[in-house]
Amino acid sequence: MSKNKLNLTLPPGSIDQTPTVTPTSFQEKPAVSTSLGNNSIDNLTARLEELDMDDTQRKRIEVFLCQKEQIGGEFSDDDFEKLGELGSGNGGVVTKVRHKSGLIMARKLIHLEVKPAIKKQIIRELKVLHECNFAHIVGFYCAFYSDGEISICMEYMDAGSLDLILKKAGRIPENILGKITSAVLKGLSYLRDKHAIMHRDVKPSNILVNSSGEIKICDFGVSGQLIDSMANSFVGTRSYMSPERLQGTHYSVQSDIWSLGLSLVETAIGMYPIPPPDAKTLASIFGPPKDTDSPDNSKGPRPMAIFELLDYIVNEPPPKLPSGIFSDEFKDFVDRCLKKNPDDRADLKTLMNHSWIKKSEAEDVDIAGWVCKTMDIQPPNK
Repeated sequence: MSKNKLNLTLPPGSIDQTPTVTPTSFQEKPAVSTSLGNNSIDNLTARLEELDMDDTQRKRIEVFLCQKEQIGGEFSDDDFEKLGELGSGNGGVVTKVRHKSGLIMARKLIHLEVKPAIKKQIIRELKVLHECNFAHIVGFYCAFYSDGEISICMEYMDAGSLDLILKKAGRIPENILGKITSAVLKGLSYLRDKHAIMHRDVKPSNILVNSSGEIKICDFGVSGQLIDSMANSFVGTRSYMSPERLQGTHYSVQSDIWSLGLSLVETAIGMYPIPPPDAKTLASIFGPPKDTDSPDNSKGPRPMAIFELLDYIVNEPPPKLPSGIFSDEFKDFVDRCLKKNPDDRADLKTLMNHSWIKKSEAEDVDIAGWVCKTMDIQPPNK
């Protein structure tokens, strides 16, 4: 049987072989002004009542919107004091900054070699983020252009991203992952249902947590022009992309489901699961150490070159959670996400009603306590 085609050639103006789809809602809806007047705040607050959030979540967003209104709408480099670097990726560097108002933010700087008109279009498209106010979406303050770079200023999440948490924790427990997955599914559903946006880049580094136990997704593809421009200057990580995206065929929100499943396997076992770890590696991770084990047993699979890795994703069986370690419900959930054919993958609604998610939502899990202990940070108000 012939192998499936793996097409990694990037034509100009496309992040992959599929033309960028900019939802029509971007063109039809006027973007909210960077300067949010009282009417805008009132309208946004009224819209919060329609969303699936509890009173605490709604109140937190209302506080965020009030803070955002107070700091004004015009921003420049001089307004920010850099406090430290938080990470880098997707063609940008993220720093922790203090705004002149005293508010702490995360600022992402993206350097692009594009024409001024393109930069203006990107800033205009990013203003859609003003309307993305939900418990599981990172809050957006502003986007502006300065000295050859586009700045995106966002809510600061003090516990960081799942990839950083994973480095500290080694593995993330199943009950914690259940809460995280429920939040991510709600965030993806909100983006799709309310804004006609697919994420396009679900992975551990784009799932953030704070010391209050809030879980939020970031770096979703709101700007078609930014996606195109970054494709021309920067090829991001493709190791979380679904087989259909790597093959250059049409893709949809089902592609995000694959990326979520892959992220879950990685965070559950503590290592990127392609190629899959062998029995000895799994024993070194989950089983008690044995005197007869050689040091080589814990090294894991050999590293793959990027083309070899992507070819494996397209042509080899999808990863699975190891047997006998996780619940049957969790294993089934992951299996439904990691179907090679996107038509066979579960959709967002099915996954949100899955027994593993329902069980997780019914459990009382102290996300904040676990995260603060793992990352060695103080809980809020202490």
